Amino acid sequence: MLYPMSPKVVELKRKLESFMDRHIYPNEERFYREAEELGPWKVYPAVEELKPLARAEGLWNLFLPESGHGAGLTNLEYAPLCEVMGRSHLAPEVFNCSAPDTGNMEVLERYGSEKDKERWLKPLLAGEIRSCFAMTEPAVASSDATNIESSIVRDGDHYVINGRKWYTTNATDPRCKICIFMGKTDPDNADRHKQQSMILVPMDTPGIEVKRSLPVFGFYGVPDRASEVIFTNVRVPKENMLLGEGRGFEIAQGRLGPGRIHHCMRLIGLSERTLEKMCRRVRSRVAFGKPVSEQTVTQERIAEARIMIEQARLLTLNAAYAMDTVGNKVAKAEIAMIKVAVPNMACQIIDWAIQAHGGGGTSNDFGLTQAYATARLLRLADGPDEVHRNQIARFELKKYSNA
Repeated sequence: MLYPMSPKVVELKRKLESFMDRHIYPNEERFYREAEELGPWKVYPAVEELKPLARAEGLWNLFLPESGHGAGLTNLEYAPLCEVMGRSHLAPEVFNCSAPDTGNMEVLERYGSEKDKERWLKPLLAGEIRSCFAMTEPAVASSDATNIESSIVRDGDHYVINGRKWYTTNATDPRCKICIFMGKTDPDNADRHKQQSMILVPMDTPGIEVKRSLPVFGFYGVPDRASEVIFTNVRVPKENMLLGEGRGFEIAQGRLGPGRIHHCMRLIGLSERTLEKMCRRVRSRVAFGKPVSEQTVTQERIAEARIMIEQARLLTLNAAYAMDTVGNKVAKAEIAMIKVAVPNMACQIIDWAIQAHGGGGTSNDFGLTQAYATARLLRLADGPDEVHRNQIARFELKKYSNA
């Protein structure tokens, strides 16, 4: 292997795969049923019952790279483990490795005060509460985060927050107790990237209304508890400001880098699972006198899927290695490349799998519609394809600035 796994990672991967076989896959049908019947405003028993089992086996908080709270893995070491978890929508939260909690925990670990860590990070690490991240807004093109209009205004020993956010993941979850909110503290600053700040907002603060749950391709709660949240004159202590006024973009870049690569790692696992489903399906079906697996078009798609997955995995491992060795800021191009390549790869493979399953592929019986909703969403979440492509192009053109 180009990036060989350490003995520690090999053992964790073995334990993860065993847990998936024993507990995750057998409970998937129940998980989807609970998500549909209970809706996004409830806790799903299938998830909560498995968390203590995962924690007891040492499969907990594996994502934290530089902390005494997790497994102490690098991004490169975490990649194959995150891929295994990505094979099922049920898995990440069971291991306390799901978004947006992972990103929020990293923010609290890096930028939170000791008081913040005690009040919010500690219960998040224990899986006792959940969190949300309020950045995207419906009134502006949020692909350009400098457009954000929400306000954070200093008033004595407090800040007053006003804004309308959406796609605020987890806000409908009754265990969601803390929000990391991004808004403008200095809208007139000539540097548009220093206008924004991030602040901690307890979800029980007066003035917060979780207005509605937003469906993702008709799914509420799976794959995402997307929500619309309105903040009206919400007052929080000045100590809740993270890092300082005007440093919201700085925090965002530190947060979104790991978040983006984690999404890609999980999508590779989801694509592997999808290809497996496709292969099993076409081997079991006969059309026009021979197995569908013997149809040339099917074989071409299977071959292309394998090539695409391997390419995406290598690109993702390369980005993880760069993040570990030169840092997230220097690895911006590598992160941007996988953020474009991997969701597009996953969308294509899932589409082929749907086609191979026939009409049944468009139902919820095979998990393919849920998989497609996830992959398609991730061509927008944490920055749309177009933004990342433009960034990659600028990096490339810069090489020839003196030509």
